[in-house]
Amino acid sequence: MSVILCPTPVLETERLILRAPAARDFEPWRDFFLSERGRWIRSVAEPDEALAWRAWAGVIGHWALRGWGSFVITTHDSDRGLGMCGPWAPINWPEFEIAWSCWSPDHEGTGLMTEAARAAIDHAFGRLGWSTAVSYIAPENTRSARLAEKLGARIDPDAAPFPGEAEARVYRHPKPEGIA
Repeated sequence: MSVILCPTPVLETERLILRAPAARDFEPWRDFFLSERGRWIRSVAEPDEALAWRAWAGVIGHWALRGWGSFVITTHDSDRGLGMCGPWAPINWPEFEIAWSCWSPDHEGTGLMTEAARAAIDHAFGRLGWSTAVSYIAPENTRSARLAEKLGARIDPDAAPFPGEAEARVYRHPKPEGIA
């Protein structure tokens, strides 16, 4: 059974479909969240399944509370979630963010995250009408920093700092060409 709390768009690229998160995505999300690779998006060093569940509920709830949120990334051939990407702004974030996570190392380095992030950025600036967007990235998260730079984002030393105790660099995304 699928429950829809708010209308959610579906974004399509050459290889990908970006759709709303759903209960069926919890297992691959949980596995990522609890893995060493998930450390960049967690606030605790020793997560458990209950924390993963609450975090996933927050991802889904973001859509209901904001009317927009991060998309689960799938391919045209399979509905299995490969990662997540899109607009993100919890209540304590100083700015709207474009966030991403690649749930499986098998998909790193394939260009899928770049393709998904470009679609999410176009969506945020175009359909949502954002005038600016950032990505908060831990200094040690070199893969995400490279992706932000590939997307044209640059460190903004004047940006409001990331909330909380974790250190993060603020990468500011340029407005895509052709979007008024």
